[in-house]
Amino acid sequence: MVFRNFGVNLIRTEKNHAINIVINHIITPVKYGKQDSRANEEAQKLIVKAQEEAQKIVENAQKEADSIVAAARKSADELAENTKSELKLFAGQAVNALKSEIATLVTDKIVNADVKAFAANKDFLNAFIVALASKWSVDEPIVISTSDAEGLKKYFTAQAKELLDKGVKIEQVNGNKTLFSVSPADGSYKVNFGEEEFMNYFKEFLRPQLVEMLF
Repeated sequence: MVFRNFGVNLIRTEKNHAINIVINHIITPVKYGKQDSRANEEAQKLIVKAQEEAQKIVENAQKEADSIVAAARKSADELAENTKSELKLFAGQAVNALKSEIATLVTDKIVNADVKAFAANKDFLNAFIVALASKWSVDEPIVISTSDAEGLKKYFTAQAKELLDKGVKIEQVNGNKTLFSVSPADGSYKVNFGEEEFMNYFKEFLRPQLVEMLF
């Protein structure tokens, strides 16, 4: 009886062992296969997520690079435009300065020579003084001061005696650098007429006309 039970138990043990081996042989690969499949799925998810993150990083970097390039181009365009404007302004100023210099040179050459010739020509100078005195003495008696009073009186006596009769006076002044001066009889003011004054007057008068004619 004992041996029978032992034999039965032994048979059962061996049978169970065999079943366990078969079960393990069949189930274990399936079990671990499922685990491997889940691991692969998780790995694939991580890979996809990493790829998505990498793509976002690349896209953001590209956007930032494009923004930097656009800003650099804008700055370059603005700099170029500002440079063009400054060059245009500078060129205009340079041209105007050159025109002014040319006008000054031409005016000086014309006026300086003519005024010196005018001052050296006594008859022409005296005729100018007579014309000036005839206009000036209408409103008030005047005094003409000159270094050659005697010569000017003779010219007035011959050409404009009526001005002397109306009260125009001619006085001798020595050491005066001007050609002559005119003042009212009360001496309230004096206007000098010399080579420099005539040059300035004629330059101011001729310069605008020369600029218009030359340019």
